[in-house]
Amino acid sequence: MAEASWHELTGDLDDDDLAMITAFRRFCRGLPDVEERIHTSEVAYAGARVFASGYIKSHYLELGIELLREVTDPKPRTSFATSKRVTMHRYSLRHPEQFDDAIRALIREASETVGPGTRTGGTPK
Repeated sequence: MAEASWHELTGDLDDDDLAMITAFRRFCRGLPDVEERIHTSEVAYAGARVFASGYIKSHYLELGIELLREVTDPKPRTSFATSKRVTMHRYSLRHPEQFDDAIRALIREASETVGPGTRTGGTPK
C-alpha cells in the first residue's frame, strides 16, 4: 500500500463519511503507544503489529479489528484467521451511533493484545 496523507485518504468524502472515519481515528490515536499508518486506501493503527484498520466504502465505515479470540457480540460481518493466534473481525458501520462502546472496547482489546505483537506475550482478555 502506498503511504498517503489524511487529506489524500479523506479528501473526497462527504461530511457524514468524514465524521465516521474521524471518530475512528480520534479514538485510535487516543490509545497508548499507537502508530498511525495512513495509506491511499485505508488508515491503520499499530503497536508492533497492526491491530485495527478502517476505510469508507459506499458510505459505510469498514473496520478490521484483529483479536486473539473470535467475537460474536457485536456480531462481525465476517471473521477469519490471519495467523495461528489472530482472528480478523470485519464490521460495516453505517451510522455514527454504531461506533459504540462495544466496538471501542474491541479496538482497545486489540491494541492491548495484538498491537504489542503476538510473539511478545499479548494475552487474551
